[in-house]
Amino acid sequence: MHSNHLLLEEPIRMASILEPSKATFSAMTKIVGTLGPRSRTADVISSCLEAGMSVARLDFSWGDAEYHQETLDNLRAAIKTTKKLCAVMLDTVGPELQVVNKSETPISLKADDTLILTPHQGQEASSQVLPITFDGLSKAVKKGDTIFMGQYLFTGSETTSVWLEVSEIKGADVVCVIKNTATLAGSLFTLHASQIHIDLPTLTEKDKEAIRSWGVKNKIDFLSLSYTRHAEDVREAREFLSKHGDLSQTQVFAKIENVEGLTHFDEILHEADGIILSRGNLGIDLPPEKVFLFQKAAVHKCNMAGKPAVVTRVVDSMTDNLRPTRAEATDVANAVLDGTDAILLGAETLRGLYPVETISIVGKICAEAEKVFNQDLYFKKTVKFVGEPMTHLESIASSAVRAAIKVKASVIICFTSSGRAARLIAKYRPTMPVLSVVIPRLKTNQLKWSFTGAFEARQSLIVRGLFPLLADPRHAAESTNASSESVLKVALDHGKIFGVIKSHDRVVVCQKVGDAAVVKIIELED
Repeated sequence: MHSNHLLLEEPIRMASILEPSKATFSAMTKIVGTLGPRSRTADVISSCLEAGMSVARLDFSWGDAEYHQETLDNLRAAIKTTKKLCAVMLDTVGPELQVVNKSETPISLKADDTLILTPHQGQEASSQVLPITFDGLSKAVKKGDTIFMGQYLFTGSETTSVWLEVSEIKGADVVCVIKNTATLAGSLFTLHASQIHIDLPTLTEKDKEAIRSWGVKNKIDFLSLSYTRHAEDVREAREFLSKHGDLSQTQVFAKIENVEGLTHFDEILHEADGIILSRGNLGIDLPPEKVFLFQKAAVHKCNMAGKPAVVTRVVDSMTDNLRPTRAEATDVANAVLDGTDAILLGAETLRGLYPVETISIVGKICAEAEKVFNQDLYFKKTVKFVGEPMTHLESIASSAVRAAIKVKASVIICFTSSGRAARLIAKYRPTMPVLSVVIPRLKTNQLKWSFTGAFEARQSLIVRGLFPLLADPRHAAESTNASSESVLKVALDHGKIFGVIKSHDRVVVCQKVGDAAVVKIIELED
């Protein structure tokens, strides 16, 4: 696998581009799929898992808890059928502004016409007046401000979203001039006021109720905190989760969607477990020519912090088409070359016509980009950033990756209980997969005994290059010393089944022996 790697700085033979792509273990870059109307049956979810989805996102901006529970039950059935591990992400609504269209009649809007946004939700939606869910908009905006509105927000080419300019404030109403002709369909449209502070809590009461009732019951792995604007938002979310026992381990991913979140990015990154770059909304708050700069800067900061970076809105056209545009395919590859951990698919899998094909094609593009990822440069940059003296664990992790590269190992196998060691190895972006063997730990709250490990295994499914394997709890005791051969054999067999380990391959193993962490190289026999 390693020998096939090129660098973009090296000359690439044009003939090699025409060679068929070779089947690999799977892309190192992970895929988060949003489950919804087109992707919620057990059969379709099974196909999504087979195609490469490793995290299922359930978006509470629409649909009730019962609807999402049915989808999750189908996901669990699909996991059993496919024997593919999948993590669950609850995406909050956050301080999202919405337009209410109770009749669900399509609303046709024409350029240069006037439109009134009113907080009086009893009023029926029409081409002249639209009721909204926020009564403070008239106080937040002023003449000349920009508002975007639509089912999936404005991209510049859609006819299903609209760009408005505030022309007048009349009491609680906001009078706008329509800048483009569009037709809005559905019962709810999202409203986004560009670079305007909205005085609403990041974790709303609706979000808290969803977490209390649905999240706790289903022991969610990730909370996607929409419209994160300050580090305090993350702290408050984590504190709320910690009050609900089973969710104390749930990781909080801050979703950066506006300039306010961008301004406080460093503090937010320090508090969060990972970052989601919501390019759809960011593309509205930022000038188009600035979006790529934020993506590159933010992904780099996440990489250096060893925290997952997730990029959204990459293949929008696949919502209705079987193939991405050339620009979109290049965009996916560039996200991988930037160092992205995961690609998040929204409308493409939620309501798109080709959810399985989208996941498959994105995975293939990621795998091709990974072949030319400049790991050597990345490794040197990361080591320099970490500096000296390194922590003991960081030193072991970087040494494991360096050894694996030098001996052209086919995989790195890491024994871990918290998952931290495996994530640190993945931070250095080895060119080979990291099989993370999670060793369960027995714990008690003085009322009952339980094993930890499942959370840690699933949460690594969003980290680039990390592939978890949950060890048998009966092996837990022997796996912390030199006699861990039985667990190692399970990991090696797992790698052989998936075609990443074969006879005479070299494998780097990172494990704890007594109080010491050890990196060893083994060569397999026939």
